[in-house]
Amino acid sequence: MKRKTQPKPETIVPPDILEIAEQATSETLGIAKAGKCSVCGGETLESSSEALCWVCRRLKISAWRDAEQQMPMQE
Repeated sequence: MKRKTQPKPETIVPPDILEIAEQATSETLGIAKAGKCSVCGGETLESSSEALCWVCRRLKISAWRDAEQQMPMQE
């Protein structure tokens, strides 16, 4: 048995208009790409003072919390 070929989905909005809309939205929301994360190579935000993506920044914060909670035992 052969499968029926699926028809290609029809695009309602032309791709060039979608690209313009995405650029306008990212500018409005302040989601401009500034570079790459120094750890994983992901996208970083322009407003970020560190060269970390949001995932690596969250991991760093959680590591700090874990280190603060584990107080060394003093003799």
